[in-house]
Amino acid sequence: MEPVHNTGHIAMRALDVDAVPALDIGDGCTRRDLPAGPGLRAWVVDMAPGAQWPALEHHETGESYYVISGEVIEGDARHGAGTYVYFAPDSRHRPHTRTGVRLIGFNLGDTAFLAAGGSPESIVHCYHPTQG
Repeated sequence: MEPVHNTGHIAMRALDVDAVPALDIGDGCTRRDLPAGPGLRAWVVDMAPGAQWPALEHHETGESYYVISGEVIEGDARHGAGTYVYFAPDSRHRPHTRTGVRLIGFNLGDTAFLAAGGSPESIVHCYHPTQG
């Protein structure tokens, strides 16, 4: 169990990401779901060299990720360590890598997305099982 620190009125959790159980998403692809605030999903994805995400991802509320190490390929674009990538609501993508990659990703749940002014038309509830 990771330590929980109370810093005044704000509770803080700190954990070793590698200690979080990895979910096998597909051949060479794992995801570690991280604790996050209400309405926010956060995760770390690791992809082995030569791996491709097993399905076309549909992000109704959008998605953002930061490449920690390695390189991820989206279409013809290559994104190396230190790159921040943003996908608009109702976007689709299927990443792959030649070198291997570790990235940390974020997106909003439906309720938080709508509360932030997102369009109800972009939410069509067709999540793929790999999205969790």
